[in-house]
Amino acid sequence: MVNEMRLTLYTDYSLRVLIFLAAKPEGELSTVAEISEAFTISKNHLTKVVHELGKAGFIETVRGRGGGIRLKVRPEHINVGNVVRKTEDDFQLVECFNRESNQCVLAPVCQLKGVLKEALHAYLAVLDRYTIADFVQNKDEIGMLLFPPPLS
Repeated sequence: MVNEMRLTLYTDYSLRVLIFLAAKPEGELSTVAEISEAFTISKNHLTKVVHELGKAGFIETVRGRGGGIRLKVRPEHINVGNVVRKTEDDFQLVECFNRESNQCVLAPVCQLKGVLKEALHAYLAVLDRYTIADFVQNKDEIGMLLFPPPLS
């Protein structure tokens, strides 16, 4: 069994919201309910995600009748590594990454933590090479999945 580095659901949902909004025609508004339905995700979870994405400056909210949300910046200016850094709780891959709670007896002499830090930096460096625009180059296919035409 392979253990892999994982993003939290919060980060996963954040990236999905950004991709959803980027796949829409530029400037078009969406609603949390619409995104919730497209991904079959709890509206309550998405409301929190959308609120934080707004605070981080990735999206904007338009209030009032006919309001909704949309990207605040162009998809090519939303760096995936930056989104992950803003949405993940911590990057403590192992106990010794936290000085306050570390109980590992090997910590003072351990060579592993340096390798794990290097791996984490490499992981984030890969994410830094991409923007949300990279994930919506196939807008037509995304649109067929996220915005199906209404049934007649």
